[in-house]
Amino acid sequence: MKYIGIDYGSKRVGVAVSDAEGTIAFPRSVLKNDNRLMGHLRLVAEEEKPDLIIVGDTLSHSSGRNTVSADADAFVETLAAETGVTVKRGFEVWSSIEASRYAPEESPHHDAAAAAIILQRYIDMNAGMNTDNTNMNTRTDRLR
Repeated sequence: MKYIGIDYGSKRVGVAVSDAEGTIAFPRSVLKNDNRLMGHLRLVAEEEKPDLIIVGDTLSHSSGRNTVSADADAFVETLAAETGVTVKRGFEVWSSIEASRYAPEESPHHDAAAAAIILQRYIDMNAGMNTDNTNMNTRTDRLR
């Protein structure tokens, strides 16, 4: 499976992609959250041809909603409609802090790295669940 991962923010949106097998996530780009955002994301989806898009859930550490939750919910609905790709939410807590290790010195954020962390968490938590039995058997056979 091929994935796109997104770290949604009110100012910037981090984008990550997986390899063709859907086993590892890579930071791709950071986009401004403006009126051109959805057009840029449609182009990314056309280029990458993902089976699934994972968007960080934006909930607080205590699973409560925050100031961007309503906007993120609307974003997810629009993204699914605009790209025609199924969109699921992924665990986001602490991803930006974890990604800050990769940020350039002049910036405290690295949104594309945060998107890759969100996507990699999803991949790791769902390994094997998104493959058919034939593919799963092939992986098992290689491990023996």
